[in-house]
Amino acid sequence: MKVLNVNMSLDPVTGGGTAERTFQISKFLAKVGIECTVLTTDLGLTPERIKAMERVRIIALLCLFRRFYVPKFSYKQIKNIVEGVDVVHLMGHWTFMNALVYLAAHSLNKPYVVCPAGALPIFGRSWFIKKMYNILIGNKIILNAWGHVAIPHDEIKHFQAYGVAPENVTVIPNGINAEDFKSADVDEFRRKHHLADYPIILFVGRLNPIKGPDLLLEAFSLAKRKLPHYHLVFAGPDGGMLAELKNLADNFDLGERIHFIGYVGGDQKSQAYHAADILIIPSRQEAMSIVVLEAGITGTPVLLTDKCGFDLIGEINGGMVVEASAEALSEGIITLLKDTKKLQNMGKNLKRYVQENYTWEIIIKRYISMYETILMDTEK
Repeated sequence: MKVLNVNMSLDPVTGGGTAERTFQISKFLAKVGIECTVLTTDLGLTPERIKAMERVRIIALLCLFRRFYVPKFSYKQIKNIVEGVDVVHLMGHWTFMNALVYLAAHSLNKPYVVCPAGALPIFGRSWFIKKMYNILIGNKIILNAWGHVAIPHDEIKHFQAYGVAPENVTVIPNGINAEDFKSADVDEFRRKHHLADYPIILFVGRLNPIKGPDLLLEAFSLAKRKLPHYHLVFAGPDGGMLAELKNLADNFDLGERIHFIGYVGGDQKSQAYHAADILIIPSRQEAMSIVVLEAGITGTPVLLTDKCGFDLIGEINGGMVVEASAEALSEGIITLLKDTKKLQNMGKNLKRYVQENYTWEIIIKRYISMYETILMDTEK
C-alpha cells in the first residue's frame, strides 16, 4: 500500500498539533512497512525533522506566502505525485495545498481521506476568506471524500454541518509516542528557565486566542491568594498574544510568578511535563488536545475546558473538565491543587489510560484498517 499524507507544514512550532499528527502517522506507517510519502511546504522543515522520518519520502515545496502557506508548484507535478499512490490523506482544511491535491485526486478518481482536526467550524480571523474558500472548493473537498476522520466524537457534528452523515465518519483519536517523553531531568529544566523549586502550573501551546492563555492568566490571578507558592509557566511560541499576556500579567500584579519560556521541544518538553504539578488546557476550541496525551504519558494530571474534545478525562479520574471561563478554571485549579495525594492518583490514572489506549502503535492500526476498507471498495 502507498499512502500520501498532505499537510501544509511539518514544523512543530508553527504547524502545531496537525504537524505533529502528520509526522507521527507517517513515521508509524513506515515503521509497519507502508510506503509513505508526505507532501508539505519547506517552511520550518529542519534537517532534524527530516532525519526523524528517514523511512518516509518527503516532498517539500517552496513556500511563497507564509501566512497562507501558498507553495511554488506545477499542477502536473501534483498530479503525478497523487497518481503514484493508492490513497491520499488530507490533514487540516483551510489550505491551498489541500485544494490542489483534491483537484488532482478528483480528476484521477483517486480515493482520499480528510482529517480536518477541528478546523471545519469557521472560527477566528479571516472569516470572509474561509467562507469564500468553502463556497469555491472547501465544501466539495469534504463532501466528495472517500473517508472522513474525526479526532474526538464531538467533531462528528462538524462534519454533519457540511452534509456528511454520522455513519460515514470514522473516529480516530490522536496518539502518543512514549519514547519521546522519557527525559525526566527536572533539575536541568528548572535551572535553564530560572524556576528554582517553585511548584509549577504548566501551559503548553501557541499563545493564540483559540488556545485561551488569557483565560488561564486571569484564572491564575483569581486564584493567586489561595496558591501563594505556585508559579505559572507558559511554554509555547507566540501566536500573536505574547505582548498582551505580558501586559495582563503586569495589570494583575503577578510579577515574577509568570514565566514565558517560548517553544520547548524534545527533552525540554518532556522535562517540562515532569516538572509540573498540573497541566492546564484553557482552549476555547480544540479537536482533541495532543498535550493531554503528552501530559498523560508522563503521569501529569490535567485540568481542561469542555472545548478540548477529551471530556472522558473526568470519567477516568485523570483530571477535571470545566467550562471555558476564567472563573471555572480558577475554581478547578484551587480544587485540584488543595489535595496533592488525590492529584498524584489522577496522574497515575491518566498515564495508565493513555498507555492502554493512545500509543501510536495502537492508533496506526485504525488508519491501516480504514485505508484497506476504502481500497477494497474501489475494487468492487
